[in-house]
Amino acid sequence: MGAPKKSAVRVSEDTDELVRVPLQAILLADSFTTKFRPITLQRPKVLLPLLNVPMINYTLMWLESAGVEEVFVFCCAHSKQVISYLEKSQWLSQPNFTVTTIESHNSVSAGDALRLIYERNVIHGDFVLISGDTISNMSLTEALREHKERKKKDSNAVMTMVIKRSKPNPAIRQSRLGTDEIFMAIDPDTKQLLYYEDKADHSKAILHLEKSLLADNPSLSLHHDKQDCFIDICSPEVLSLFTDNFDYQHVRRHFVKGLLVDDLMGYKIFVHEIHSDYAARIDNFRSYDTVSKDIIHRWTYPLVPDVMNFGNTATKLERQGMYRASEISQSQSAVIGPFTAIGFGTKIGNNTKISSSVVGEGCKIGSNVYIEGCYIWDNVIIEDGCKLRNAVVCDGVTMKSGVVLEPGVILSFKVVVGQGFVVPSYSKVSLLQQPVEEDSDEELEYADSTSAITSKVDMSDEEVASQVLDTHLHSASELGVGGVGYIWSKCEGGHEEEWRHSVAPIPADKISEAMKIMEDELELTYDGSILPASGELKPDCNDSEGDDNEDSRDDSYFEKEVEATFLRAAQENIQEAHLILEVNSLKLSYNKVAADCAGAVFYALMKYALDTVHSSADSLVQNVKDILRKWKNVLRPYLTDIDDQIEVILKFEEMCSESAKAFAPLFTSILHFMYEEDIVEEDAILNWDDEKKDADDSDKVFVKQAQGLIQWLRDASEEDDDEEE
Repeated sequence: MGAPKKSAVRVSEDTDELVRVPLQAILLADSFTTKFRPITLQRPKVLLPLLNVPMINYTLMWLESAGVEEVFVFCCAHSKQVISYLEKSQWLSQPNFTVTTIESHNSVSAGDALRLIYERNVIHGDFVLISGDTISNMSLTEALREHKERKKKDSNAVMTMVIKRSKPNPAIRQSRLGTDEIFMAIDPDTKQLLYYEDKADHSKAILHLEKSLLADNPSLSLHHDKQDCFIDICSPEVLSLFTDNFDYQHVRRHFVKGLLVDDLMGYKIFVHEIHSDYAARIDNFRSYDTVSKDIIHRWTYPLVPDVMNFGNTATKLERQGMYRASEISQSQSAVIGPFTAIGFGTKIGNNTKISSSVVGEGCKIGSNVYIEGCYIWDNVIIEDGCKLRNAVVCDGVTMKSGVVLEPGVILSFKVVVGQGFVVPSYSKVSLLQQPVEEDSDEELEYADSTSAITSKVDMSDEEVASQVLDTHLHSASELGVGGVGYIWSKCEGGHEEEWRHSVAPIPADKISEAMKIMEDELELTYDGSILPASGELKPDCNDSEGDDNEDSRDDSYFEKEVEATFLRAAQENIQEAHLILEVNSLKLSYNKVAADCAGAVFYALMKYALDTVHSSADSLVQNVKDILRKWKNVLRPYLTDIDDQIEVILKFEEMCSESAKAFAPLFTSILHFMYEEDIVEEDAILNWDDEKKDADDSDKVFVKQAQGLIQWLRDASEEDDDEEE
């Protein structure tokens, strides 16, 4: 660990001597909301495992690599657990990287925390403000430079917020992280933030802006495709502003919005947009799922399991995105699918199938178990015949034989599910009874100290389990015979909240409903013109290069998701109709068109053929033929147009040139087979040839290779024309 350290220089108040000021950071360790209940009633979110590594390690590792020298970790609820973990970890003994904990049991908001830190007088210059549930690999160099240069020119420039482009789902108006669509107004020249709204009222499809905002800012860009990374570079004045304004509790809702509407003091906030770097905050279970997948797909490099290697065991990266720790006991008949991580000492029984999942350390998984899209934490026991799909299972849970977890289920620590019991979709199950009154996110932005069951916050899992077990010995369980735990009831309107923020894919019927509503809204016009279907504003010309980079990132995410979906279908014999439904869901989620789906599905099929064992070019061609014959009906819904078919040919060209060069000498024979199987039509091949007429020679490699086939098709077409005449 370690990187060149960045520091500021300031003049001592007593002398003219220059004093070196280390780059500091404030890490809010308890920044969680009710979206992570019931889990966070027993353990702080920053200690929850992310690919079998506590979240806070990702944040601290990034801060150290980014040149931060001193971090103040603020703890409130669960403070004993956080402090105990840090004391036992490597973080308190790192050279040139100091981690200091600040504990308070009276702070119930981020504002309270920052006011206390101001009183302690430990911040001496610009600092990074971040919560312990934020994952990033960005460099701070450029953002710090911009912030310091602005501050020299304008002392009122007190904060720089890090943002990045992220297209929201146009139908459900939320990002891939499960967060609400954010509207920002930014000065395109100065990058000053002028407007910020994360709680827009979509019921009328109208956004209200103050006239003064438009009058005072002749140059203004309005965005709804930006993601707030919740990484802020702050001047010391930010702390004093919180101290002067006791009504500032929430950083975004109160502080940021307060400064944006305050004309008297004149303080300003700016943005720094990242493009190729990664940054995301885990705010709910959907973002937990999304960030976990991003780590598995290595978008967060070097913050990936095989590089980080926290603890005493090393994790190795194998083919198709599989991460395996040591001392895993796996039956020969068990199948571990792609994009899966298995923790140290876990045992997996006969005929068990695990795909697109993370399994923690010391788990015991029986025979004939099916696990898909799940997060299984440490020391979990899953007996024979259980079926789990898109669920979160916390430490120490036991599932008796034949248990079924439907999508979206959360099993909190040490819950026991009785034999053959079916846990309904989106159920939250805990050893703790559901609080009579749920705190809102407004009240619970930072800590659980206002909760009715705060007394259990720092109890160990064993103590909680012992109390609950005593209760269940004298009452019937809600979780079947031998079950231990309570199924929490959903609050009013809670069902929509659950599917929006769940690790389970968004149900197709919900997307269809949202699409219907969106289509109805599009009948509304503004100045006589209908809004585009995506609701997307035309990008500012100055951002075109960044937009291209982010579009490329979106394309890569989409292709990887489609590939993972197909691999799961191939390994588990999922019906074609169900696979098409899943691809359509991804299409809507990523705002893609049929051509994008055609290219992504074709890539997945060809990659699968390449990864399937073959000993020669002939056997590789045979792999392609077998796979295309079996799965061509999945491609066809996206190939109804000639242009879509040309997109597939172009995708094949790209693969032959870059990612799958083994196909290059086989291009013509495979293209001919695709024509024979009615995957691409004659017109698609001939139009592709025509489009290449004026291309550079480097772009004509495969057109030249396929000239024999192309000429044969042209001759056949001319003969048909002659016969018709």
